[in-house]
Amino acid sequence: MKLDKFVLAIIAVVILAYFFPHPVRGQGGVILGHISTAGIFLIFFFYAIRLSTEKIMLGLTNWRLHLLVQSATFLLFPLIVMIFHPFIKTEEHEILWLGLFFMAAVPSTVSSSVVMVSIGKGNIPAAIFNASVSGLAGVIITPLWMGLFLQHADGGYDFTVIYFRLFISIILPVIVGLAMRRMLYSFAMKHLRELARFDKSVILLIIFISFANSFNEDVFGSLHFIDLGLLVIIVIGLFHLVYGLIYGVSSILGLNREDRITALFCGSNKSLVHGTVFSSVLFAGFHAAGLVLVPLMLFHAWQIFITSIFAARYGRSA
Repeated sequence: MKLDKFVLAIIAVVILAYFFPHPVRGQGGVILGHISTAGIFLIFFFYAIRLSTEKIMLGLTNWRLHLLVQSATFLLFPLIVMIFHPFIKTEEHEILWLGLFFMAAVPSTVSSSVVMVSIGKGNIPAAIFNASVSGLAGVIITPLWMGLFLQHADGGYDFTVIYFRLFISIILPVIVGLAMRRMLYSFAMKHLRELARFDKSVILLIIFISFANSFNEDVFGSLHFIDLGLLVIIVIGLFHLVYGLIYGVSSILGLNREDRITALFCGSNKSLVHGTVFSSVLFAGFHAAGLVLVPLMLFHAWQIFITSIFAARYGRSA
């Protein structure tokens, strides 16, 4: 098995931010911030243009599958992570736990979960429906979950400001994209590869800004390798726990093979795209924003690696 190229790019960007954190200071940071804001708008603008409303409509009636996927994404993940909060003793561990909880609260992936369902011969229309609904629902649900702890830690957590920023960053470009879908749909489908590269480039820029700011503040100076190793174990364990629970519940519900595959890959995945966008809004000005993103990046790397194996096995068995 080989590492995903995007995961390698993330590692390279983090190393680059470590050796060259200075561009995010002063006017350079302002310029990079404007570029990332424009990039985020375009990501969701073209996402809406590529959105297949016909396939979404096909998956509307399968309510048991949708309820399982959305419950796993927005209830099961956060509740499991919340169990460990009383055991946090130090400020460094509090930040790592906050990053783990943030990872648990973000929506499911859009493109990769649909791709894995396709490889595994699952219910593709239902996967598109759940991935799309999850991304839009996360705009409301993720800030609510994070508000339970960020509001306690920082009195400046304002839901009105948060939702306005997320509306401008995600909902508005989706609305504009849907309005222009007929005009630009052919163009977007013709340049899928280029748009995918653009999306990843914007994500890498946001990661660079977050980590460069954290390195400038020496946030990682107190992070021990033991803590990082434990975090890797927790992230991997959390993925397999949720994956196993979804498998068990889907069997109890009597879902067929195609729906079970869709539930597994849509309900157990987390979106790095939405995570990086949400972090730029929820943790704006937070000195440890880079550290908060670490659990999500670890989870993203593992889910790509392991679900590609699982999807290939399901595809062969079909």
